[in-house]
Amino acid sequence: MAHRISFLWIVLVLLQNSVLAEDGEIRSSCRTAPTDLVFILDGSYSVGPENFEIVKKWLVNITKNFDIGPKFIQVGVVQYSDYPVLEIPLGSHDSGENLVAAMESIHYLGGNTRTGKAIQFALDYLFAKSSRFLTKIAVVLTDGKSQDEVKDAAEAARDSKITLFAIGVGSETEDAELRAIANKPSSTYVFYVEDYIAISKIREVMKQKLCEESVCPTRIPVAARDEKGFDILLGLGVKKKVKKRIPLSPTKIKGYEVTSKVDLSEVTSNVFPEGLPPSYVFVSTQRFKVKKMWDLWRILTIDGRPQIAVTLNGVDKTLLFTTTSIINGSQVVIFADPQVKTLFDEGWHQIRLLVTEQDVTLYIDDQQIENKPLHPVLGIFISGQTQIGKYSGKEETVQFDVQKLRIYCDPEQNNRETACEIPGFCLNGPSDVGSTPAPCVCPPGKPGLQGPKVRNPQFTNPPFKRLLLVNGNFFPHFSSRNICGDKLSTFDLTLMLDLLFQKWKEGICLLFWKEQFLTNPFL
Repeated sequence: MAHRISFLWIVLVLLQNSVLAEDGEIRSSCRTAPTDLVFILDGSYSVGPENFEIVKKWLVNITKNFDIGPKFIQVGVVQYSDYPVLEIPLGSHDSGENLVAAMESIHYLGGNTRTGKAIQFALDYLFAKSSRFLTKIAVVLTDGKSQDEVKDAAEAARDSKITLFAIGVGSETEDAELRAIANKPSSTYVFYVEDYIAISKIREVMKQKLCEESVCPTRIPVAARDEKGFDILLGLGVKKKVKKRIPLSPTKIKGYEVTSKVDLSEVTSNVFPEGLPPSYVFVSTQRFKVKKMWDLWRILTIDGRPQIAVTLNGVDKTLLFTTTSIINGSQVVIFADPQVKTLFDEGWHQIRLLVTEQDVTLYIDDQQIENKPLHPVLGIFISGQTQIGKYSGKEETVQFDVQKLRIYCDPEQNNRETACEIPGFCLNGPSDVGSTPAPCVCPPGKPGLQGPKVRNPQFTNPPFKRLLLVNGNFFPHFSSRNICGDKLSTFDLTLMLDLLFQKWKEGICLLFWKEQFLTNPFL
């Protein structure tokens, strides 16, 4: 029995590592996206030989996720202490096996910590000598404060279009220094672990982040930050192809009225040139009257077979998600929860799918509906078509209205995304901030008895309860400034929506100190 399991595992690994179809076409994914990737490893005395061996194993595990070669990913390694050492030059190995062997043979240096010099060395002697015009990434791993300046070297690397990640190990690392090394925002490009044993905890998230950099070249403006991802409507030229715009009253947002005469198709290589990351968030806001089965979004092979698709079944009132699979090439999961039927009521609704390597979770209008397991997936072929609004198995366009259709590469965007583009869903939608009066209205009551005198005059206001919304609950919160009359941002309003009316009925005034609210680590 054990031999059979081992044999099956070997077959699955071979299938997963295979990037070629029968006709030689390459499956595109972060495994194959052309990238120059350099690891800059701290080899100072504070690391120690045992911990350095742990780092090498971590390095090997990260690298095994990529296809190595001149057309794909090239990996270089620099170890540093008092001085940097070029352990593995970029492009020196044309296979994963050879690269792993070279990594395992790296010897620990020992010495002081000169991180700035190592970053400059990687820029001058690895990246500058690469003739490939592609994604360039450096990962700096250190367990202590550098004994030289890092800021200038890091800025020079970023000026050369190199993306920098910083990983701090242990309590001796300095937060400001790691932030100076890494790209912005720090929440994406800076990582901390308590010790070298714990570094395995960030292996999967590092793999995801490296994939995001290599396959997601564009950014989508979202609230106060830009998210890596794909605006599929933009990629398929909807602004040029769809003439009629429709308002989502009472907001100022407009959607697109797609008719059967419109063909929203594009060659996949123009939309997803390097495929998709292993985890992503699909978001679409639409309304329709279609009673048949149709594909809201699909990626087809060159012979018209669906590789990835979001399908709405108007007959059974279910939602289907299709993706690739290492088992038989394709897999389909069906979401049939009764709440899925609300999508078919001809009103505006937001569909959100959080896709990971293990499962896919459906959200409708910000509410989690169902979770389904997935088999491991393969990359996609990019020589076919990417289409939206097509009857399943046909080229005929469905008549429907659409406002948003995006893919976010960072799965954490699932926790930040709202459905405020839907009319009436949020008190202050994303396009009408500033036009709606602030909802915190506290009607004056009867004058009470004179209270005791206080030293600080700012607390002579009526004794309203100050509350902070954290994960759907209100907690007492005292700020240094009463901004009850100020207009709140969209982010504030969407978070406090659930309990807002209930608290109004209780006569409680909601007070928020903006800076404290937006930087609260619980949100």
